[in-house]
Amino acid sequence: MTPDPAQELEKYKRRHDRNMRNSFAKGYLFGITSMLKPGDLVIDCGANIGDVTEPLAATGATVHCFEPDPYAFDRLSQRFRENDNVTVQNAAVGLSAGTVNLMRSVNFDDNPKGGSVKSTIIEGGRKIDESDDSAIEVDLIDFPAFLRTKLDEHTEIAFLKMDIEGAELDILEQMERDDLFRHIRCTVAETHENKFKALRPRFKALKERIAKAYPKTQVNLDWI
Repeated sequence: MTPDPAQELEKYKRRHDRNMRNSFAKGYLFGITSMLKPGDLVIDCGANIGDVTEPLAATGATVHCFEPDPYAFDRLSQRFRENDNVTVQNAAVGLSAGTVNLMRSVNFDDNPKGGSVKSTIIEGGRKIDESDDSAIEVDLIDFPAFLRTKLDEHTEIAFLKMDIEGAELDILEQMERDDLFRHIRCTVAETHENKFKALRPRFKALKERIAKAYPKTQVNLDWI
């Protein structure tokens, strides 16, 4: 079958846009790390195996990492076991404390490294196994409460990165209500409206409000 030129062009555009976002994110992170120093507080939500954590830790800043997937957490904790400035926690982040079911991608067993980046606590995701016998119970922390505790200890949070497969929406909305963004020098988040169709209107409205309230250098919801 001859490929449809229009579909091929659209596929090329999506690939190009994705590559541009990835390049921007790498440059953005380089800029962030160039300004971090020992004593700064950095938080990495959805740290996975630590590819973003590593350049953050190299600055000497104090880095708190949250990663709920046991597979990724095992590699994360091994990778930074000798870094005294890095604290890793095997937990998901949300709006309450307790436990929550973590769901993995349908092809996790075939490719655990690639699949672990898709693990989520939010139902309705694309190509996620939501069966009860596949879910993993993991710890859940009240992230806005965690931020407030850290802000009681520090004058500001230098950098917050969030890549948590859909769970970012509730948290970002709560941070907006609590006026927490102004206490963070720079916040970046990868949003996942493409995977959660039902949440797209809320994501769109949030991005519009944030864009009006903060410069992109302070709050960037299009990081990747």
